Amino acid sequence: MKSLTNRQFDFMGRRQWALILSGILLLISIGALIFQQLNLGLDFTGGTLVEVHYATAPALDSVRQTLEQNGFRDVSVQTFGASTDVLIRLQQAFDTQVGNQVVTLLRDAGDSVDLVRADFVGAQVGDQLRDQSGLGMLMALGVVMLYVAFRFQYKFAVGALLALLHDVIIVIGVFALFGLEFDLTVLAAILAVIGYSLNDTIVVYDRVRENIRISQITDMQQIINEAINATLSRTLATSGTTLLVLLALLILGGDMIENFAIALLIGIVVGTFSSIYISSALLIPLKLSREDLIPAPKPQDEEGEELP
Repeated sequence: MKSLTNRQFDFMGRRQWALILSGILLLISIGALIFQQLNLGLDFTGGTLVEVHYATAPALDSVRQTLEQNGFRDVSVQTFGASTDVLIRLQQAFDTQVGNQVVTLLRDAGDSVDLVRADFVGAQVGDQLRDQSGLGMLMALGVVMLYVAFRFQYKFAVGALLALLHDVIIVIGVFALFGLEFDLTVLAAILAVIGYSLNDTIVVYDRVRENIRISQITDMQQIINEAINATLSRTLATSGTTLLVLLALLILGGDMIENFAIALLIGIVVGTFSSIYISSALLIPLKLSREDLIPAPKPQDEEGEELP
């Protein structure tokens, strides 16, 4: 039986099916973003955050129902560290007495609970965070394109940029589709996904460039296939170990970083896929050739000197 490093998979031969799958995922993601939209967290929308401490672990659904039945809207309830520490997010205007009001309602429901803190995130701050974070993501993608174009060639930059956009749209689309809360921790995860996916893409691109320079064949599909197969064991080892760590975070990390871990899990899987079937496969329709990386020699005169 051949080892994984010696086995040659025809990735480019199946690129049409992979691109169809990517197209379907992108359509679903864009549709979810348009029609369902993101469930923006308190960081972006503004509102009130109340932290309370229970004597015994409460049922989070009953806490949420108690508050909603008493006029609070858009209530999000989650544990914060220990199961007896509960974080309540209210997407409404802040009142200096809101913390005491929440505690009074919960005590009236028969719970033994104490107020730890009540904080406010204004809508203006939320708007600034949303605008600045979006601008930061666009700047990151722009810098990535310039870097890849400078290090390799502009066709590589186009493939890398489209792959990164593919990854970001799908991750955000999953959050919109399932109504998961999108906050600054998720945004940080998306930026980490951009870095991870780019690193994976650069590794493959580097081998593609090397194969073009040392190989005598002109079949670009074969050159790309050999580059992907040469880096496959490294890609699987890196992705596999990263996924194990993220699974541990998801299972053991608690509610505060749950969405962060989910975003990274989706991003690592999609990013690994895109480094093969998006960034690399797009080099073929972009008509990458040996001449793009190895300039043709300049004509010389009879004495061997280059002509102007």
